[in-house]
Amino acid sequence: MKNLVILGAGTGGTIMANRLAGPLKNRGWKITVIDRDDNHYYQPGFLLVPFGIYHPEDLVRRRSSLLPGSVDFLATEVEEIKPDSKKIKLAGGQEINYDLLLIATGTHPRPEETPGMLDGWRQNIFDYYSIDGAAALAEKLKEFREGTLVVHISEMPIKCNVSPLEFAFLADWYFRKKGVRDNIRLVYVTPISGAFTRPVATRYLGDLQAKKKIEVESFFLTEKIDPATGKVVCYDGREVSFNLLVTVPTNMGSEVIKRSGLGDEMNYVPVDKSGFRSEKYADIFVIGDAAGNDWTKAGSVVHYESEILEKIILAEIDGKKAEVKFDGHANCFIETGFGRAVVIDYNHEIEPLPGKYPLPVVGPMSLLKETRINHWSKLAFEWVYWHWLLKGREIPFVPALMSMKGKKDVRRQI
Repeated sequence: MKNLVILGAGTGGTIMANRLAGPLKNRGWKITVIDRDDNHYYQPGFLLVPFGIYHPEDLVRRRSSLLPGSVDFLATEVEEIKPDSKKIKLAGGQEINYDLLLIATGTHPRPEETPGMLDGWRQNIFDYYSIDGAAALAEKLKEFREGTLVVHISEMPIKCNVSPLEFAFLADWYFRKKGVRDNIRLVYVTPISGAFTRPVATRYLGDLQAKKKIEVESFFLTEKIDPATGKVVCYDGREVSFNLLVTVPTNMGSEVIKRSGLGDEMNYVPVDKSGFRSEKYADIFVIGDAAGNDWTKAGSVVHYESEILEKIILAEIDGKKAEVKFDGHANCFIETGFGRAVVIDYNHEIEPLPGKYPLPVVGPMSLLKETRINHWSKLAFEWVYWHWLLKGREIPFVPALMSMKGKKDVRRQI
């Protein structure tokens, strides 16, 4: 029996296992999924833990319970991928053969990549990209009543590129709710030009930052951090002072990708023009954050990718060629506080535009506009994640490829 091995049982690996289990079983294949432990976290919830909206225990399920019964799940570390012999070496020395390999090992925060960051770790420097970090930051925010809070992005790309912006908006709401906002200076430090990477969204979200009195330091390429003096230092000599630094550390791919000689300098797997297949090995596919492509690293992208990649893998197994391509479609909820949120929908070529989503005119969500429906839709998405998205089911009226229906093209007005 042939074996598809999936490395990683996060969002991408779990979706693909659920999508492929039935079709591969019918073709005489089995699926083996490998991850280091049995804890699957709802990562979009990490951002909300520091503000008391979620608690850590709300965000975890057993990976094994989310996979089909026909899938073999191994909770163990992977020491090395051996692509020339088509083997996976596990902790302890055991090796597993594969006929096709799907890498879904994600991206991970690496605070050690920035000089000085670890010196103040969990003292006056915090992150929320892990469950432990989010919980520690929740305790820190409870006692923070005055001073300068800096929301900092070390470098791009990062997982969920609007997440730091959300944190700044939610911090404004949180401190106003506590009655201490006037005592706190909020500064947003980013290596890009502003709130987002495209002009229409940057203008709208930048206006929101100004309205909420969030200062912005753009094009800030971090050289080092000095936690003793409370300074973030840019390569051009600029310095930003802080009492509390909430950082998004450098994001990098898994160490096993580096050990196996499959990655670029950031441990992401270089892929061909399809965006899914390894440049070096035709029998290795990649999904989600582990891939060295230009698509946004976000859960919505992985879900849309899975619809395309399923067709590609099944065509490969059947000895055919799938004439399908993915356009980098992404959508994101941006919590802005006070029970409101913004939704953006875009792809690799078309930036976020105003309009209605997912249905034209009807919506019910509004694009590039703060609404309560957007906020409640984001909270409802947790149920959708566990019970629908991870199962590999297509979400009604939300196609994998981006549609311009319901959107107003205002790019010429910029």
